[in-house]
Amino acid sequence: MRICSPVAAILTYQGGNCQGARQAENPALRRIKMAAKRITQETFDSVVQENISEFGMDPEEAVIEAIQQFESQGIDLSNVVKVAPENGQEQKHAVLQTLDSLQKAVVDSDSSKVDDLLASFAEQCRQELAVRYLAGQKGAYPAVMAACRLASEDRCSLLKALNALSALLDGQPDLLDTSGQELLLRVLRESRDDAELTFAAVRGIRHACLKHEQNRQDLVKGGILPLLAGAIVRHGDQADVVREACSGLRIMTFDDDIRVPFGHAHDHAKMIVVEHDGLRILIEAAKVFTDNCSVLSEICATLSRLAVRNEFCQDIVDLGGLNFMVALLADCIDHQDLVKQVLSAIRAIAGNDDVKDAIVNAGGTDLIVLAMSRHLGSPQVCEQSCAALCMLALRKPENCRVIMEGGGALAALQAMKAHPREVTVQKQACMLIRNLVSRTQDFSQPILEMGAETLITEARAAHRDCDDVAKAALRDLGCKVELRELWTGQKGGLAH
Repeated sequence: MRICSPVAAILTYQGGNCQGARQAENPALRRIKMAAKRITQETFDSVVQENISEFGMDPEEAVIEAIQQFESQGIDLSNVVKVAPENGQEQKHAVLQTLDSLQKAVVDSDSSKVDDLLASFAEQCRQELAVRYLAGQKGAYPAVMAACRLASEDRCSLLKALNALSALLDGQPDLLDTSGQELLLRVLRESRDDAELTFAAVRGIRHACLKHEQNRQDLVKGGILPLLAGAIVRHGDQADVVREACSGLRIMTFDDDIRVPFGHAHDHAKMIVVEHDGLRILIEAAKVFTDNCSVLSEICATLSRLAVRNEFCQDIVDLGGLNFMVALLADCIDHQDLVKQVLSAIRAIAGNDDVKDAIVNAGGTDLIVLAMSRHLGSPQVCEQSCAALCMLALRKPENCRVIMEGGGALAALQAMKAHPREVTVQKQACMLIRNLVSRTQDFSQPILEMGAETLITEARAAHRDCDDVAKAALRDLGCKVELRELWTGQKGGLAH
């Protein structure tokens, strides 16, 4: 029978039996739990090594035991490489060995060796975020940047350096500094005719801008938007480049950095459309890849992020974007990921009331209902389908009639039944039902006969976020709803 594990020794007071040690957490452990609930790679590796040396475990067993013990203490191990370190007590993970060799080769200006090590380093970094995080903590970014400078005059070497930089930045955008931004921008300017270098640089841009508002703003100021748009035009027959550049443009419109209260997402979307002809470029690019679902998905996803103004929605229709989306739904109805993105784009452009009518007149409602029925098992497709129909029904009684006749209400209720735990599906379906009946009470009884009241009541009970929209839907359906009056401050003071 084993005594206290090394994890218990590290995370709890010394002495006593295992059970007592686990119950009596030391102040250091409490601080870990109150903060990020994480440990360093060194701590994890030392526990694994103790499991091997003190308890005679083999490396794989030692790692499994360490994982179980740390997780039982509520520790998040997502930043830790969960394999036994190599070289025994030296505790050198493979990526750190490669990094050491890379740093030495850069100092020695051994270009051929640097190239091989960059390729190995990039491959190791692509394994998982924990490997990239460990490398980043041990000085990988300045080493890779030094390799980029060494490779600046050789195209093949520069490509390997950019691939390594991109791999390292994936999930770690904070690593990018001004010199890194300048490098990526310079490559896109000076190597704009080279598809491979363009692809590698754009991918680095994408990784650097995801969840990082400051990088986005800095790169936009540096001129990244025309470079991304230009890459789509210049390499319009290269699927990888077009897909990556579309993704890069879309990320510039994100507002996903929780550290920043207000981003420039809307401003960037406006710049892409007004200053760089983004809508036309994307719609023209789609015509080249009629059989490439992954590229078409990226284009539709990007269009949906650019439809931020009433006139932009109309521009997409005028440029042929609506016809293109409707044709995609009809021809590619079995491609779930593409269908989801097309529905998202239709939902976005339906913010314009005139476009609502254009979508309905083009047969969009029937195709949306068909897509939802065909992919009823996908909560994402169901959510986007209900949301798109909800937009089409808003303030448009005639559109509501078309949706009802096309089976839209029934399909939405089937989606609610299929995904009772998906709050987004429940919420969008409730909003659709409300929009269908709010201006056309004649639809209330048919929808109630489909079982709407029970499903909406269940959604309200199961999901707090559904409460308001569910009550509104029930009220507009004519159902009895208990409405609680919020405290107004006029019926007595606060209790002490």
